[in-house]
This record gives sequence, C-alpha cells and structure tokens, in this order.
Amino acid sequence: MRTVQFAGRDGARRVAVVSDDGNSLEVVRGARRLYELAQEAIRSGASLESVIAGRVGDEREDYAAAIREKRLFVPFDHPDPYHNLVTGTGLSHLGSAAARDAMHAKMQAEENQLTDSMKMFKWGLEGGKPGKGKIGVAPEWFYKGDGSCLVAPEHELELPTHALDGGDEVEVVGIYVAGDDGRIYRAGFALGNEYSDHVMERQNYLYLAHSKLRQCCYGPELLLGNLPAHVTGHARLRRGSETIWERDWLSGEDNMCHSIANLEHHHFKYGIFRREGDVHVHFFGAATGSFTDKVETRPGDVFEIESPVFGKPLRNTLGEVTGKSEVVSVQVL
Repeated sequence: MRTVQFAGRDGARRVAVVSDDGNSLEVVRGARRLYELAQEAIRSGASLESVIAGRVGDEREDYAAAIREKRLFVPFDHPDPYHNLVTGTGLSHLGSAAARDAMHAKMQAEENQLTDSMKMFKWGLEGGKPGKGKIGVAPEWFYKGDGSCLVAPEHELELPTHALDGGDEVEVVGIYVAGDDGRIYRAGFALGNEYSDHVMERQNYLYLAHSKLRQCCYGPELLLGNLPAHVTGHARLRRGSETIWERDWLSGEDNMCHSIANLEHHHFKYGIFRREGDVHVHFFGAATGSFTDKVETRPGDVFEIESPVFGKPLRNTLGEVTGKSEVVSVQVL
C-alpha cells in the first residue's frame, strides 16, 4: 500500500491511498494526517495498513490534477514541526559495480593511509550488517533540521544566500513515530532528495554539518511495510526542455553496506530521539546525485527522482537566491 497527503480543492488536508493503477487517490474518511492514523494503529495494536484500509471511502481524486496543481504535502508529518526531526546517515551505499571496484581498489591501502571517509566506508563493509539481534558499527550521522525544513513535492527548494551549491542527493527515507509505550514504530519508506551544499563539504569534510542545514523533500508517496532488498530507480536533472544529467540508482539492503536495522539502532539508541509522539524522517544515504558528475546546478533546474517501488516521481525546482548575505548581529540582554 502507498499513501499520500494532499489538499482538496476546498483547501482541507486529506490522506489517501494510491489506486492500483496509480491514477487515482482513494480518500481515507475523517483523516487529515497520516500521523493521526499511525497513533491510532499504535494504541490499538493494529497495523497501519489495516487501520487505513478500514477507513477508505468512496471519494476519489484525480492524482495527476493534485500533482499539476501542487496540492501535495510530504507523505507523513507531525502537526507541530518542532516535533518532526530530520536526520540521516552517510557512506552507507555500495553504488554501481564500477564504483564498488574503485572503492575496493582504494581500500587496498593500509588503514592509516585511508581518508576518514574511506575508513568509515570500510568499517561499514566489515561490520554494518551484524545480523539479527546484534549491534554493528556506527555509521556517519548528520542532523538536517526540524519539520520547518521540509518542502512539499513539486515546490521549490530554497537556495540560501550563503550557499556555495544547491545539489541533489538521491536517497530512500524512513519515516518513524515514537509511541507512548516507549517503542519506535516505522510507518514506511519514501523517495527523498536530501539536497545539500556539496561544494562546501568538499572544501573540508568537517564542513559536513554546515552543508546539511537546509531544506529537503521526500515523497510524494509513502510505501507502507518493509523496503525491498533491491530497489532500482532513475534520477535526472532538467534545465528547461533539456535533460542535462541522468543516472540509474540502486538502494535497498542488497546495495548497502549497513542493514536498515543497524542504521535504525544507531539513531534511536539516543534517548532524545525516543521522545513520545515525535516523528523522525531519516535519510539512509545518497545512492547518487548530479554533483558526483561535477554538474553545477542553476536556479530553475528541476530535480526528478523515480523508482517503480515508490509510484510517482519526486520533483522539485531549485529556487532563486533571495535577499543578500548579511552579518547576523547578536544583541546583549
């Protein structure tokens, strides 16, 4: 089952199931947010899919029209954006066969000759899939922001005045809710564009944290249940009527050096991330991105990410720089 959140033509929020043919939205009765249905599932002990299935009514919406009219929201969010945390892990994907061969060649060097990034990648290969009930090596981790950094599908991603780059990162995202029973529940998975400043990050890897603090997007659909072990997709960058970059991408555990369970453990082992009621949007690491091929994006470019696993593609436009860069002055109280 795949679900979306959108605004009806009356402006009211709705939750819907994507029809089998992918053309219609089957509206869920009495639901404004999937978060509400997730809480109902947690408290009743039922699956989220069964709760949704029991409330699908006869109302239908034209999916293409909702996309064209930009009425989609991200597929899962918290009503209070400050209780919606956005984070991620990196150096988690094996990439293409050619990329794997290149990585293995680099790792033939002695450990003390490897860069810190290569060490992290090697540790993931050796200990990122420890098996059920075991704890593996910790991945790279980063903080992205709270719910205020989330941009809806089909809408513009802001290019900050201080940015050196506005680049896509093609990823799979996990969506979680912390229950009032102290447990963490995964609602599902979605396509994600983590959107970062790769020029800044490449100046020095210690700038990674700075490069991540900006907007992002995921969706438009939420895939309920488990992620297939092998996920294939395609990503492209459009400039006007021209496609200036495109590449196939791979994800799922068969194409990762960390298991999903290991990445989840190393995020939720921290008590602050198990706060009752909070929503977590967690990016699982870049499968590809136009920056890997040294593409320089421009305002107006359109990022497009798709996979048959996730239904409709995720699209966003790179916005124009607004305002000017000024010194932030702190006042003494």
